Amino acid sequence: MRLLPGASASRLPSPLLSLTRIRPRCVPASSSACRAASSSAGGGGDGGARKPWLFVGLGNPGKVYQGTRHNVGFEMIDVIAEAEGISLSSMQFKAMVGKGRIGDAPIMLAKPQTFMNASGESVGQLVSYFKIPLNQVVVMYDDLDLPFAKLRLLPKGGHGGHNGMRSIVNHLKQSRDFPRLRIGIGRPPGKMDPANFVLRPFTKKEQEELDFTFHRGLEAVRIMVLEGFNKSATYVNTAQSEMLNR
Repeated sequence: MRLLPGASASRLPSPLLSLTRIRPRCVPASSSACRAASSSAGGGGDGGARKPWLFVGLGNPGKVYQGTRHNVGFEMIDVIAEAEGISLSSMQFKAMVGKGRIGDAPIMLAKPQTFMNASGESVGQLVSYFKIPLNQVVVMYDDLDLPFAKLRLLPKGGHGGHNGMRSIVNHLKQSRDFPRLRIGIGRPPGKMDPANFVLRPFTKKEQEELDFTFHRGLEAVRIMVLEGFNKSATYVNTAQSEMLNR
């Protein structure tokens, strides 16, 4: 069991290494999932009555934590917000919150400002107040047990020793039945304390690889909202495994 979670390691095709990132970059909204926005995929005619998807990125607030491994959840949310034109300008229930749509589906983005270990205080209140079904609450966070820059999308599961996830489970009345997008940050080198490792910044090369990872995460979110969780999980888990095994 560890204080903080982490990681994964996928190698990118060389053209993708040209991506730069002072701030996480986003892909244009012209992906296949976005093209489905004009179709009926993912939505009915009662848009006003539909419950939104809630995408929560975990991290620590403050400049000192920006660009560190423990904040990749925040960065994933920033990428989605920029790509979909959503402003994270509202403070609600101890979180920076933004509301918008992907196609005809309402979504909410949230970055809890409680510090990692108390993330559940914010998430629990958001879920309760907006009455969001748990299968539409997607938590994005760093994972030491995945290779660097690899993604894993699961419909439910435990906290895996991640204190942010542990807090969320506790504040959702011990329910673990909510999706999570795990973002690999790799294992600490040598005998480095994981608690110190997750607060380290990325190298330039690592940041370039993460841009591709965020690109895939953004596409996964679009597919999830417009075409369903299962298609998104297939895109993230199966396609990526095949790519990495080539």
